[in-house]
Formats: sequence, structure tokens, C-alpha cells
Amino acid sequence: MKKALLASAALLTFSAVAHAQSSVTLYGRLDAGLEYMNGVPTGVGANGAATGSSHRFKAESGDWGTSLWGMKGVEDLGGGYRAVFQLEGSFNTMTGQGPGGGGLFNRWATVGVANNQFGTLLLGRELFISNGVWDFDPFGQSNWSSASLVRGRNWPQSSNNISYQSPKFAGLDFYGQYSLSNATNWNGNGTTPQGRNAGAYITYTTPLFQIRGMYDEIRNPANGTLGGVYDPINAANSGAVNGAYGFSREYTAMFNVFLGQFKIQGAYQAIRTAGMTGQLPGQPTTLDHEWGGVTWQATPAAALIAAVYHVNGNNGAGNATIYTAGGSYNLSKRTLLDLQVATVQNSKGANYGLNANNYGTSAATDNPIIGHSQTGVYAGIQHSF
Repeated sequence: MKKALLASAALLTFSAVAHAQSSVTLYGRLDAGLEYMNGVPTGVGANGAATGSSHRFKAESGDWGTSLWGMKGVEDLGGGYRAVFQLEGSFNTMTGQGPGGGGLFNRWATVGVANNQFGTLLLGRELFISNGVWDFDPFGQSNWSSASLVRGRNWPQSSNNISYQSPKFAGLDFYGQYSLSNATNWNGNGTTPQGRNAGAYITYTTPLFQIRGMYDEIRNPANGTLGGVYDPINAANSGAVNGAYGFSREYTAMFNVFLGQFKIQGAYQAIRTAGMTGQLPGQPTTLDHEWGGVTWQATPAAALIAAVYHVNGNNGAGNATIYTAGGSYNLSKRTLLDLQVATVQNSKGANYGLNANNYGTSAATDNPIIGHSQTGVYAGIQHSF
């Protein structure tokens, strides 16, 4: 009996130690608000193009930030090593619907090993490395910001990843990501939903400023090229109709400057294709994208933001500029109110919208009529847990 009690006590002690060395955290964010927008396309004309414009007022989720929930955990392996995992999925706060075809954990599903001295190695699904502009976007990749004028090129996810985050050394750190196509052709051959994706960035951080240089590429799963091949039958499924916005290489230089209550941010992106054929008029093969803005932390709770985003494309794609202002007010450490006002001004050959819409001129894309503007106002509330 005494031996049994001793064994039970030892088992309980071991369990308590194991529990102390492991942890799982449930977290999330809910974002919801009301949105007004004019310059919304309507009607069906020649070749399916919109024929008119209207306005709308709607309830919206995720304009200021994606609504999401997830779990992350860590287990101490000893010797300074830790096993880590993260599961994260997005959803619509207004309807409760999840990501649909993207899977339950459409944003993150990773497992790996971390060490403070050697860095972190992960395997699984992640936000693609082009999301690395988030830290340098005045509006933090809200719906109307750094992804809008490149039609979502800056915020995709990718599967089959191997990624590495280095520790910081003398202000420098490195992050790299490699995504396998899982096809018999290394870059993709139409047998898998994703082509090979890859990228890396280096960041240098000081108390006064931060700079980041980034390169990334997204391959067309149909043929492994850095460009869309237009197919009117399969474009809706393959994403090829998006061309440079979907499949391309991207060179990015970004900066943050910290001046007391003010933060100044800016970036330049060169988006380039290779092997792209069959593009339609107004469908670019190259894009130059830049932005700049300033955030004023007026009080510990209140921030005011102003920014300008601009894109210029070849092949008659024209150019467009988003002018936007807004801000947030923290009711607590976890809850904030947000507001954004924005307008996109298109040149005579362009039809970029405030949202990161797909390429096209039909009303279904939500892009304004070619050469027309689009203006919107959004106000909402966000809670994190």
C-alpha cells in the first residue's frame, strides 16, 4: 500500500511538472462594423462589363482587421528547445461563417521547434511571406490599404510550407519561407491547387527606425510560371485571370521611422511576371506600387492615421491612387473603436476598387467602371481575446 501511494505521488508530481512546462493558449479577434460605399458597379453590358454605378450601405466584418480565432502552444523539450504549434482560422463576425474552401484553419496550421539561440523552424500552412508588409502599412492591411491596388497580392496564405525565423542579432533578423507545389513538376503542372511559392526578408531595427527588404514569388499552379495564362473556361477556378496580381515575383523595400508620438511609414514594391501570355487589354505584366503615411498617437488610447497608396501598371492598366484617413480609440486593452474614410481615384484606363477585388470589369468583381472613382466610409468595433 505504501509503495502504491509513493508511486501515485511520483506520478502526480511528474504530471504537475509536465503541465508546468507546457501551455496552450486560445486567442481570437472579432471585428464588425457598418460600411458605406459609392461607385459600386451595376448592370450587365457588352462582354459582361458593368454599365452603371450605385451606392450601398451594409454590415461588414473584417474591414479594420480579419476576424479570427486560434490556438497556440509550447512544450519545453529541454536544452533550450521548445516544440511549438499554431492553429488559426478566419470567420465572418456578421454571419458566423467560416472560411469555406480554405479549411477550418485557413490561416495557420503549423508545428515546429524553437530555440532562442538558433531560431524557429516551422512546417505547415501559414500566411504567405508577402504579408510581411503588415508592419510597414499605416493601416495595418485593413481592407482599404496595401492589398487593395494589387488585388490581394499582399495577403494570401500558402500550404506545404517550410519556414525559418532567425533570432535578432545586432538589430538584424532573417525570415525565409518555402512552399512546395507537391506536384511531379517542381514548380507546378496543373495537378495541384498551388504552385511553388518562396520568399525571404531581412529586417534591421533600431530605436529610431526600422527597414525591411523582401523578395517573394508565387508560381502559377497550372504551369509553374510567374504569370497567369488567360483561360476563359478555367480562369475562375485557377485564378489565372488575375495575372500579375496572382502569379508573379515581388521586390519590396519598406521603412518605419519612430519620432515620439509619430510613426512615419513607407514602401515601394516592384511586381514582375515571366512567361505570361494571353493577357487581356488592361491586364498588366508589371506593376509599381508604393505608399506612405503617418500615425499620430495623440493619447495612449487615441491614434490618428493618414496614408496614400499608388499603383501604376503597363499594358493599358493605368494608375490609381487611394487617399485615406482614419484612426482608432481604445476603450480598453482589448477593445477599440475604429474609423476609416477612403477614396480611390482611377486614371482613364484603370478600375481599381477600395477592396482587394479580382481583375475584371463585371459588377461581380465590385470594381468601379473604368476611369471612375470609388469612395467609402467604415466605422466599427474590434475586440481581442
